[in-house]
Amino acid sequence: MVPQNQESAVHIEKLVKRFGDFVAVDNVSIDVARGEIFGFLGPNGAGKSTTIRIMCGLLAPSSGRATVGGYDVATQSELVRENIGYMSQKFSLYDDLTVEENIEFFGGVYGVSPEKLPQRRDYVLKMASLEDKRKSATRELPGGLKQRLALGCAILHEPPILFLDEPTSGVDPVARRSFWELIYQLSQAGHTIFVTTHYMDEAEYCHRVALMYAGRVIALGSPAELKQSFGARHLLMLETNDLLGAMRALQNHKEIGDVAVFGSGLHITVPEARGSDEVRRVLGTAGIRIDSLEPIPPSMEDVFVGLIEEQERAVAK
Repeated sequence: MVPQNQESAVHIEKLVKRFGDFVAVDNVSIDVARGEIFGFLGPNGAGKSTTIRIMCGLLAPSSGRATVGGYDVATQSELVRENIGYMSQKFSLYDDLTVEENIEFFGGVYGVSPEKLPQRRDYVLKMASLEDKRKSATRELPGGLKQRLALGCAILHEPPILFLDEPTSGVDPVARRSFWELIYQLSQAGHTIFVTTHYMDEAEYCHRVALMYAGRVIALGSPAELKQSFGARHLLMLETNDLLGAMRALQNHKEIGDVAVFGSGLHITVPEARGSDEVRRVLGTAGIRIDSLEPIPPSMEDVFVGLIEEQERAVAK
């Protein structure tokens, strides 16, 4: 069957999912281009995983419409599943099977022909750097190699679209960076990658990012666009020998916005560039030493925290 919608790899229009009175996905609309690495961010319970399950044809939407690879998730779910790869944070591997046996098992699940399976198996082993561990029990692999194996199993049938749900959770930073190199290679080969993550630094690797909160998309754009949307607010980095005292002193001042711990210092949001003068005055009055106070560009974590806190303040009013 020819897909109905060739423009977008993923098209979501006014999507809603209710569980009784609870609205898990609330009027979400997104378009993801072919070959794009699209990041889906948000706190736990924001609706990210529910949205992904709908797009994978595992849950029916309450209303709205979504197509994946041109196929309608509500009426063509089998065709959707044939054209996607899915990888969850738990990797979905069988620990009692060897690396090679896992690949062969998932090859059968995804309908890879017996003639083509050896070629795809060798590709996955090479891509995942597991050629010398093909006979090893999967349970013996370190987390980073399990992760690469799970990704390889998800693309055995060469799906054009991949859904990766918290794929780097629980692995070390080196393995995470190596995994993202694989994602870039797949994107350059034409795969569309839809990835959820709670690591803010990983949002920087995506072409575009959507931030979900309470079932809604509250921000959408490239990492650079979202940082620019930080608007007229200015960000300061404070280094001091008394972080807790500085936080207490700076909170609840009208001329000082959000204050958050960042590494060994504090990130302080002020409405005006000269807001640093107010920060110095407040800390001086409190007798807190300033080792360094400098303006800095916002990170994705600053944008994320700022947008979530804005939403929470709006709800509290």
